[in-house]
Amino acid sequence: MEHFDSIVIGAGVVGLAIARELALAGGSVLIIDRGDRIGCETSSRNSEVIHAGIYYPAGSLKARLCVEGRDRLYAYLAARALPHRRCGKLIVATDAAQEPALEAVARAAAANGVALTALTGAEAIALEPALHCTAALLSPVTGIFDSHAYLQALLAEATASGAVLALRTAADAAEVTPGGFALRLRDLPGGETIGLSCTRLINAAGHGAPGFAAAMEGGPPAPQAWMAKGSYFHLPGGATFSRLVYPVPEPGGLGIHLTLDLQGAMRFGPDVEWLDPAKPPDLRVDPTRRDRFAAAIARYWPGVPASKLEPAFAGLRPKISGPHDPAADFRIDLPSDHGIPGLAQLYGIESPGLTASLALAAHVVAGLA
Repeated sequence: MEHFDSIVIGAGVVGLAIARELALAGGSVLIIDRGDRIGCETSSRNSEVIHAGIYYPAGSLKARLCVEGRDRLYAYLAARALPHRRCGKLIVATDAAQEPALEAVARAAAANGVALTALTGAEAIALEPALHCTAALLSPVTGIFDSHAYLQALLAEATASGAVLALRTAADAAEVTPGGFALRLRDLPGGETIGLSCTRLINAAGHGAPGFAAAMEGGPPAPQAWMAKGSYFHLPGGATFSRLVYPVPEPGGLGIHLTLDLQGAMRFGPDVEWLDPAKPPDLRVDPTRRDRFAAAIARYWPGVPASKLEPAFAGLRPKISGPHDPAADFRIDLPSDHGIPGLAQLYGIESPGLTASLALAAHVVAGLA
């Protein structure tokens, strides 16, 4: 049975960041993914925003790793000349009733060490003349980047240090053994199976992580998986805004916000649509959701040309809290948590997982040392 020092399940942004960290430290690393390309699920279907670390409870993994990851990510992108822009964002209250929620966001940001500037409605509109709001918070460190270029860079650095990538490969079975772990992998195009062993096993399978963990023989209990779909619409043509615009948060997400890509085009979303995690997700965007999007956007941009909104794409949030539960923190189960040497399992790595990816990787690898 061929042996690797580390096997990483999942070639999304977090799996690749962890594989890179492990490979740079030395030792053999295998990355496996069911998809036919890297980052083809959650990592490639998002707003491509570099988050500041504003919304999360003080001391939470989301707060700590987002702030650390943000700084690591900006430095990483700059050092490699990868496309990104620190454009800033406005979080807006569109009427007086929302202003207490805006104040709560400001308190959460301050507790996380994130500096925001409070603006009156007039001051915010002076920055973005098409905007409607009664008050706003300006986050100068929020940005956007090319997540696909980032994924490719992580993979290139991991493989340059000896990591091996196996796409279209399923991990059908895993077992805790005295010396580490035994896995049975299956080549999806041909159906051939192979047995492998490893000393360290990292479950970074995104929304598939709870299912993989639950099927591991001798492994610790896994949380329940939940899944929320988020659809996006876009407007063809140039941008009316130069900054991102976010409403106050809503249950399950951050509301239908306005983001920009690096070419200056505007897109809107995601909304929140809870799915049955036992069924394959349908990632088509329902065009009939346009009216709902237009109404939400019009609260902060009254001039939105609603008839020109076009379906863009949809993504998935791999959640471990349900529609009526408080939002869960990242859950990273390490040997210090479950007592199994060499095992790391990551659950509920939704936003801000992309921003936090380098900090997540460092946290996991340190916890496996």
